[in-house]
Amino acid sequence: MKTWYKYLLVLVVTIGLVSCHQNTKDEHAITIGTSPGPYSQLFLDAVKPILEKQGYKIKAIDFSDLMLADIALQEGQIDLNVDQHTAYLNAFNRNKGGQLIALVHLPTVPTAIYSVHYPDLKAVKNGSTVAIPNDPSNAARAYRLLEKAGWITLKPKNNDGTLSKNDIATNPYQLKISEIDSSNIPRTLPDFDFAVVPGSRAYAAKLDPKQALLHEHIVPAFELVLAIKNTNLNKPWVKAVEDAYQSDEFKQYMDTHNINQYWYIPQNPPKN
Repeated sequence: MKTWYKYLLVLVVTIGLVSCHQNTKDEHAITIGTSPGPYSQLFLDAVKPILEKQGYKIKAIDFSDLMLADIALQEGQIDLNVDQHTAYLNAFNRNKGGQLIALVHLPTVPTAIYSVHYPDLKAVKNGSTVAIPNDPSNAARAYRLLEKAGWITLKPKNNDGTLSKNDIATNPYQLKISEIDSSNIPRTLPDFDFAVVPGSRAYAAKLDPKQALLHEHIVPAFELVLAIKNTNLNKPWVKAVEDAYQSDEFKQYMDTHNINQYWYIPQNPPKN
């Protein structure tokens, strides 16, 4: 009987030690959902090394579709992603019943107007064809950019994240605007006079940012954010990731790699 108790005690202690080890390991393991484009790559190139110096283990799971990444984030299969702006995140929460929250705002590549046919915006004429993204948040950005170009005017609206064709007040050039999948826009540039290309798509297609005819002015709703599920808000690794993005080391990386002001750097409020 004493021998049995001895083995039971050893078993309990062993299980406890294994459990403690697993918990410690989990606290230092971060799984990011990555998507094609500059934002996940920026995390892997600049943020991951900072976190690894602090003992964190970074695992990346690739998603070809940001919606799938958000579903995985909601279900706890990944811990964070860095490939969406607040407008997209809010739409996901609204449409899918999600509990995702946006934390620190991240460097963002602006949406821009491109053309393989014309050297500047002055070439626009009556009936010019323009391709823009068909997803709601990027379509809104496109319409705002067309207004910035002076090609259309928009009706007054409080929510810039939901602009559509119905919000066009005037279209003096009678532009023929086609909403298509943003992933197809770079390769269909020859089919249109002009095209509005999101920064991540321009990056993936290796479009030269110097060839952009006009960049958007990025409003906070379209700045990329660190996205997590609300139940993880107080986890130590969350603060570690936030701090990494706001560290001097990251700032130095951006100072070195932000060639020709390719990245727009948001102004986060100072941390207490």
